[in-house]
Amino acid sequence: MGQTHTGHFGIGFRRGGGWQQDTAALIDWAKANDFECLDVRGVEAVRQVTDAGLAIGSADLPDAKGLISPDEARRSEAADRNIEYIRACKGLTKNFFCVMLPEKPELPRAESFGYMVDGFARLTDVLDDCGGRIVIEGWPGPGALCCTPETVRAFFKEVPSTTMGVNYDPSHLIRMGIDPLRFLGEFADRVGHIHGKDTELLAERLYELGTEQPPTFADGIGFGGSHWRYCIPGHGQMRWTRAFEMLVSTGYNGMISIELEDARFNGTEEGEKRGLVLARKFLEGC
Repeated sequence: MGQTHTGHFGIGFRRGGGWQQDTAALIDWAKANDFECLDVRGVEAVRQVTDAGLAIGSADLPDAKGLISPDEARRSEAADRNIEYIRACKGLTKNFFCVMLPEKPELPRAESFGYMVDGFARLTDVLDDCGGRIVIEGWPGPGALCCTPETVRAFFKEVPSTTMGVNYDPSHLIRMGIDPLRFLGEFADRVGHIHGKDTELLAERLYELGTEQPPTFADGIGFGGSHWRYCIPGHGQMRWTRAFEMLVSTGYNGMISIELEDARFNGTEEGEKRGLVLARKFLEGC
């Protein structure tokens, strides 16, 4: 099965749309192409994957936004729903994936931060009981928190339980100008899962368009911004071997799931399968 050269971390991928929605066929293809894990959503999918002999890299938390709601009753409702899901997945997966997107992104970020602390603190007991943890991806979406060292650090201070962890995805850090290896050095002991996704920085577009305004005449980039684009590992800026060396030194024993967001491959079944296999082969050499 596919593993990285450094650390022997199992390689899988995050489930996407289209052809990947047929769970049984997806599992068969993953096994035939040397993938060790899948990232999925929902108890039924989790059970199908584990029954087939593959590991779960992470399972999406069903209602993360509700935990960052200004409405206390809504936070309680979301906590109950997430707790039920975590219990249903006990023994099947350790990692519960989320992005810290507030229910009302127009609110001041500091206000949403308080709701996030309150909401996610409600999950620590059930996570302890079930041997689980939250793995937070730092996608900088509307109003999102825990994308930068500032708020990740502050969140772990307010909710110190080790059931709160990081889904390390260097692609988001690179697009924001945050050193992904320095970030890993600070938060390596919190990394519970990894996304195999990279970012290519486009120097010519940076010169032409800068960083502060959207293009006026230039075409947009699929899975990208004015001067950057998400891509498969090996096509971007990330030093993957160095990251794996750092993770080995801190005792990481999880997996790496390719998150395929690359305009050169997304859009067709043939292209997406090719992108996933190429990414796996690159990571095997790191």
